[in-house]
Amino acid sequence: MLIKKTCEEFIELLASREPVPGGGGAAALVGAIGMALGNMVGNLTVGKEKYKDVEKEVYEIMEKARSLQDHLLKLVDEDALVFKDVAEAYKMPKETEEQKKQKEEAMQKALKKACSVPLDIMKTARKALVLQRRLADIGSRLAISDVGVGTYCLKAAILSGRLNVIINLNGIKDEEFVKKAYEDMDELVRKSMEIADETNRIVEERLKKTKA
Repeated sequence: MLIKKTCEEFIELLASREPVPGGGGAAALVGAIGMALGNMVGNLTVGKEKYKDVEKEVYEIMEKARSLQDHLLKLVDEDALVFKDVAEAYKMPKETEEQKKQKEEAMQKALKKACSVPLDIMKTARKALVLQRRLADIGSRLAISDVGVGTYCLKAAILSGRLNVIINLNGIKDEEFVKKAYEDMDELVRKSMEIADETNRIVEERLKKTKA
């Protein structure tokens, strides 16, 4: 399991010639880090008299955040598994017409499956952005910069996930599948970037007030 490796081991693998982890796994990990930063802000907010009125809500946010964080970590390994299916399809023989047909069918199935993980990363990261948006309003001002950093990480996870979907879509011949995937992604990215930009605008405003 990739997520059980140390940070150093993971980075070494990422930099190597090994096919996994790759961009998809990196996107999922960055997303998990982004949500973890939101969780940290929650932990630094609860228990403080100044934020007593929002404590219940922050605990609820943290519970949701932990679930999203764990799911994004799970997707690091799932991305590696779906890539394995694609790699195995590439290795299938194609000497006869029947073998060519079987290989093509296996490849199309594997590529569609490979799209599902980065799409999941994008959708999960968007849910995480919604939580960060609320933390930008009610999280401890002393840790508010971490909401911003977490938001940038989640933004990167979404945009990176999109690239990993596209590279798989390039080999898919089902035009309706490809068209819908692009439509879903474009809408998801548009809404996510709006949330991310608004969140970081609020973070910067609160940071400047802290300085003042």
